[in-house]
Amino acid sequence: MELVLVTRQGCHLCERALALLRELGLEPHLADVDADEELFRLYDWRVPVVLADGDVIAEGNITRGPLKEALDRSGRET
Repeated sequence: MELVLVTRQGCHLCERALALLRELGLEPHLADVDADEELFRLYDWRVPVVLADGDVIAEGNITRGPLKEALDRSGRET
């Protein structure tokens, strides 16, 4: 499964989402929403956004429990 965290510099919610993913033993690919026109169009005000194989599984104020459940549903064991 490809795991992507759509983020932007200076975003404290993005930093928190990355820390949660790492606590779960995952290292996502980081995609800067401000560096990609299509990501900006899709996710500008929604960051952070966690994508699993291209599907949004979490966004915004991400917390551990719902993130873990979303990852489990997407087929990624944590």
